[in-house]
Amino acid sequence: MTPELHYLINSIVLGLLLLVAASHAMSSQYGYAWTASNRDDPMPPLKGIVGRVDRALINFSETFPFFAALVLVAHVAGRDGALTLWGARLYFWGRVVHAVASIAGYPLLRSLIWNVSLVGMVLFVVAML
Repeated sequence: MTPELHYLINSIVLGLLLLVAASHAMSSQYGYAWTASNRDDPMPPLKGIVGRVDRALINFSETFPFFAALVLVAHVAGRDGALTLWGARLYFWGRVVHAVASIAGYPLLRSLIWNVSLVGMVLFVVAML
């Protein structure tokens, strides 16, 4: 298995951790009866760290499909190399730091770090061109 595929698996684990954290955080704010309900009634916006955890998950979910597709296409096309390895590293560690900065409430750092993971994905595109 290539290092890029390992970073893909690590990214899946990160996404699952964010999913579980967001689910439990929402349940702590809305209650477990809400969690078990059909969720038909509108709820007030999530507040504080609970909202930040949820937004970190949403942000991760927006970029992850692109990363996964890039890793798999590069692998199938046999284009794995230094650029894709650096791309995978930048994406994964950028997403880890982004999640931590988001949850901790550091908006400027979070925005800057988001660009690190974007550069990682751009490296994949460059490697395949």
